Amino acid sequence: MLGVIAAALGGPEVLRVTELPDPQAQPGQVVVRVRAVCVHPADLAATTGEIPTGPVLPPFLPGWDIAGEVVSVAPDTADFRVGDRVVGMIPWFVTRGAPGGYAELVAADAEWLVPLPDEMDFVSASTLPLNVQTAHQALKLLSLGWLPADASILVTGASGGVGGFATQLAVQRGYRVLAQAAHGDEEWVRGLGADEVISRAADLAGVGPVAGVLDAVPLGDAAAAAVDDGGVVVTTRPTPPIDQARGVRQDLQIIRLDRALLAELVGQVAAGKLRTRVADTMPLTEAAEAHRRVEAHGLRGKIVLIPG
Repeated sequence: MLGVIAAALGGPEVLRVTELPDPQAQPGQVVVRVRAVCVHPADLAATTGEIPTGPVLPPFLPGWDIAGEVVSVAPDTADFRVGDRVVGMIPWFVTRGAPGGYAELVAADAEWLVPLPDEMDFVSASTLPLNVQTAHQALKLLSLGWLPADASILVTGASGGVGGFATQLAVQRGYRVLAQAAHGDEEWVRGLGADEVISRAADLAGVGPVAGVLDAVPLGDAAAAAVDDGGVVVTTRPTPPIDQARGVRQDLQIIRLDRALLAELVGQVAAGKLRTRVADTMPLTEAAEAHRRVEAHGLRGKIVLIPG
């Protein structure tokens, strides 16, 4: 099979299209023919050695989120059959690129995968697992501050994957959502149900005070300026500590693979209750160019790689 490995730590130039042995399903696994794999900023961080868990030694395969079809099943695995359509998240923080999703075939633990509804295409499905679970879990962490049901919260990066899903899920919960949009993305974010759309150029200190901030970018101090004293801030990456005198609870969201949650959220997208978007699709062999485009920012939606 073909795969794309990071041959060294660095920018997009370190990615190499390589022939690799076809994987075999080990106990508890299935082999998935990958039809779509999403490119995330986390993939760029892995190749540059900037992931929070510490650099991964090359060579390794990037790639968290895959959608495809089961082509073989280990004898002890009853969850799936050959031909099943699946979507799932490779817990890359555990596999550390062995395996990763940038490949034509992936040997995946069955517990990483959920069935893919017939009404959802592979490309859209591949944009879901990492971002939608992160958004849901971050919002749950935010609500541990016992926010009132109608509390006002700020979501930064609402144009992006995590922020976009967080905006929609927060609206579902009844929060008054102030969502920060990138220039030109105001209508998209408004369409996600946000009560108020905030410009990316706005001074967030003048937006609040809000009861909670889900800082999906994250912006750190700039976003924390919007939260009321005694409120809560949840970020997706480490940020500077907030002045303790303000009494703000500060939490870091670390993704946890939750199969039941993923199945529920995939179902919501399939039913039209949550929206995702794709900026472009590219062949797997053009992964380096895809990384360059993500690195340049300004995309409206995700880039998805298509193997084969």
